[in-house]
Amino acid sequence: QEQFVESGGGLVQRGGSLRVSCVASGSAFSTSAIGWYRQALGKQREFLAGITGGGITNYAASVQGRFTISRDNAKKMVYLQMNNLQPEDTAVYSCAQVGARNWGPGTQVTVSS
Repeated sequence: QEQFVESGGGLVQRGGSLRVSCVASGSAFSTSAIGWYRQALGKQREFLAGITGGGITNYAASVQGRFTISRDNAKKMVYLQMNNLQPEDTAVYSCAQVGARNWGPGTQVTVSS
């Protein structure tokens, strides 16, 4: 399995943008579907977006049109561009192979009102 480390979180105002990143270590990255997830305080982890090794994407309805997932297989990186952020987007964001539950430690995103 891949291992992941996320970065790029921070504090942003309502309506702002942020890009979070995760870097993978392992040998199967380029052929693996990778997903971004988030977990708000006191809530269950939520799937946000996924991308296959070939670049096919899918999104949860809650972020469709605001978030964009992308990847760079040469760098073993996956990105999540987040636009028009709202206070309800506040959470710890992490990535994992889809279906594998091998999330990294995550990066905190806080959206102020």
